[in-house]
Amino acid sequence: MGHWRRRGVCAATLLCACGGPPGAPVELTVPVGAGLAEVSDTLASREVIRWPSLFRLYARIRGEDRLVKSGRYALARSSRWRDVLDALTEGRVLTVTLTVPEGFRLDQMAPRFAGLSGLPVDEVSRALAEPDAADRSGVPGPTLEGYLFPDSYRFAPGVPLPAILDAMVDRYRRAWTPRRRERLDTLGMTERELVTLASIVQAEARRAEEMPRIASVYHNRLRRGWLLQADPTVLYALGGTRERLLFAAIDSVADSPYNTYTQPGLPPGPIGAPGDAALEAALFPAEEDNLYFVAWPDGTHVFSRTLQEHNQAVARSRRERARLERESEAPAPRPQR
Repeated sequence: MGHWRRRGVCAATLLCACGGPPGAPVELTVPVGAGLAEVSDTLASREVIRWPSLFRLYARIRGEDRLVKSGRYALARSSRWRDVLDALTEGRVLTVTLTVPEGFRLDQMAPRFAGLSGLPVDEVSRALAEPDAADRSGVPGPTLEGYLFPDSYRFAPGVPLPAILDAMVDRYRRAWTPRRRERLDTLGMTERELVTLASIVQAEARRAEEMPRIASVYHNRLRRGWLLQADPTVLYALGGTRERLLFAAIDSVADSPYNTYTQPGLPPGPIGAPGDAALEAALFPAEEDNLYFVAWPDGTHVFSRTLQEHNQAVARSRRERARLERESEAPAPRPQR
């Protein structure tokens, strides 16, 4: 009996190498709770393997007949059994990339989460806005805004929403290195305050190299007890749907805690998801005494120490914008014959 068992084992071992050169990949789904019999029949029908009963024997000999993971796979036709079983037991499922740009708000993330998880957008939006969502994720709050770290992730299609949030919060936590924690203590700021400031810097900056200078202005204003007067915070109070801020809009949300033209200090929480550069800038601002800055048409900023210098810079910026608008509206010259 032992002799024949050994011969069977050897035969099954040899059969694991069955299959010629791998063919074109085919996609197939292993349902949740599917047994090896169902899975092997599917593999055979898609020409990934031959002899499904012997494949099951091979899996049992390896002690992996109950370790197959559900999900969607791409497997080559005529694959070696070892390669197929390794892919199924290690869960090498097909994945798609989820990219969340720096500065994105929760309402901008929701459609991307919905497309990946298969949930309706409004259901995702409600889940992100739940009052206890920040507490459940262990972030400073007051909501998840600012703590879902902007980056590129890979998930299996249909991944549950909590798994997406957990991965992004975990990436946020990894951004807080011991060096950054130590610096936060030195600044005397809470984690929420720092992330809130970083989110404003993220929204203001068009170029990463200017972030430390922008952060410096806000640190300087906070130390003096001045209003931050940060346009992105008012846009957030308005719903984040406008590109430019008008003074009439500032008045329309005068009582909002996110209106830094009327409310002192930092807003109650972040206004978007700051990336690594913005966090670093908020923690380590440039050592400058500027108190103002204004955007130039090319996305850079002019920084000033006094209100007089700032007003002059604003006037120059407006003249430059007007000039560019005139040039863009001017008719193109006729080609010479």
